Amino acid sequence: MGLFKDVKKPVIKAASVGAEISPLRPRYAEKAPPCACGCPSGSDVRGWLTTIAQAEAYGRTNEQAYEIAWRMITERNPFPAVCGRVCPHPCEDSCNRAGKEGPVAINAMERFIGDMAISKGWKLSKLTEERQPETIGVIGSGPAGLSCAYQLARRGYAVTVYEAFPEAGGMLRYGIPRYRLPQEVLDAEIQRILDVGVELKCNTIIGKDISLDELRQRHPAIFVGIGAHRGLKLGVPGEDAANVFTGTEFLNRVNSGEPVQVGEQVIVIGGGDTAIDAARIAKRLGASTTILYRRTRAEMPAIKPEIEGALEEGIDIQFLAAPVEILRNNGNAVGIRAIRMELGAPDKSGRPRPVPKPGSEFEIPATAIIAAISQEPEFQGFDGLHEGKDWIKTDEWGATAQEGVYAGGDDIQLGLATIAISQGRFAAEAIDARLRGQKLEKRAAPASITTERMKLGWYKPLDRHERAHLPVEERGLDNEIEGGLSEAQALEEAKRCMSCGMCMDCETCWMYCTNNCFIRLPKGEHYKVKLEVCNGCKKCAEECPCGFIDLV
Repeated sequence: MGLFKDVKKPVIKAASVGAEISPLRPRYAEKAPPCACGCPSGSDVRGWLTTIAQAEAYGRTNEQAYEIAWRMITERNPFPAVCGRVCPHPCEDSCNRAGKEGPVAINAMERFIGDMAISKGWKLSKLTEERQPETIGVIGSGPAGLSCAYQLARRGYAVTVYEAFPEAGGMLRYGIPRYRLPQEVLDAEIQRILDVGVELKCNTIIGKDISLDELRQRHPAIFVGIGAHRGLKLGVPGEDAANVFTGTEFLNRVNSGEPVQVGEQVIVIGGGDTAIDAARIAKRLGASTTILYRRTRAEMPAIKPEIEGALEEGIDIQFLAAPVEILRNNGNAVGIRAIRMELGAPDKSGRPRPVPKPGSEFEIPATAIIAAISQEPEFQGFDGLHEGKDWIKTDEWGATAQEGVYAGGDDIQLGLATIAISQGRFAAEAIDARLRGQKLEKRAAPASITTERMKLGWYKPLDRHERAHLPVEERGLDNEIEGGLSEAQALEEAKRCMSCGMCMDCETCWMYCTNNCFIRLPKGEHYKVKLEVCNGCKKCAEECPCGFIDLV
């Protein structure tokens, strides 16, 4: 990377008469950018953004830079077009550019690159053409399972994915509305994984069509990524009515193309993404929709833009309200008796505990009710992997208590798709190391560079590019609400990356050095320093905008 050569610190002598001499000398020291530290997949966000931004400087065409960027992303995440749509982008929350005009639109850029790859037909790369003798079984074709399968296939293993549903994708297919994630996008990125050498067997239920023990005899290593498809019940009287659905059941039926009759007035219980998605779909089915959430908006766990989208579409969200009973007539739900809540002391989640407010009960009529309070895995056929109500327990590499069995995704803890993708990759690395007799090294989280080490004023103000949204009146079940960046916008957005902690050849150190210590190297190698003429004036480190230079 063009780091300073390891040169012994010279004997200190005056470089010029009257010069102040310091024992400190500059050293290039790459720092971890906060975007990568904030990404559960550990994507080299800085690397692929600067690859695009500096394409011309490196003698590349834009398309060449896009493909390099895509290959950098897919080293860890084979779903950039999917994640560019559904990930709530915690990487942006950490972006140092937020101290100026706002964080870099990393998520929009990831979608741009992912969509470019689909349109160009780029293929995923293998790490080796060598074929390993072992076969691996992966149970579940959600983001965790397919990520694990991809990472193992590219290492030369024959991988078979066993999926209970008719199509691959897990919650990406059956739990996310098509107006957020078009099926053709998901299909394209799944097919690319299969093309690496992954066999997919759908409509295969573990415990019914084949047992876990049989799979363990067939494969020396198993990854379990069954997700959490079973919605939890409310635990109130009357919820066994035919027109009361769980959130996961409702979304699954709609995404599977089944007709679902909800009538004119739908009530959704819950405050997470499933609740918001269910409410917005019910609205698209023609119902007036109300969400009841027992806390305030500040505690609502759903993605903020999705909450805002629901409000834009006229969905009524009643905060500090919880169901007490499902009102029924002739076996069907006709409404909800609810109660107003107050916030008390924090519970185990750290959020204030909702407490019923005496004498505040009220009723709301309904033609259908959707309980979207949470969900859990369906553990039938996997009884040996968990105890009681506990979910699957793993170590940091995804290994379970059963020899050769690994797990990841929502069956160990509900989380983001990008977390599931990273867990699938970690498990694949662990499986490969175990089968090849290699040692695994623990992952140390690097400290990220913050604005205190940078000079924000050096960077030109550049407005963030936002994605366009369909007007409310044009939104439907299948037409995607959020648009993508144009190529011109993407090129400009990439230039907003400040290359935090990594040299970008800005020449600042070279320009501020009065002793001409810095010698330019070929593009990408940056500089070397003549330590024998350096007097330790500190200017290079003090003026480096991205915090790449240390003094030691």
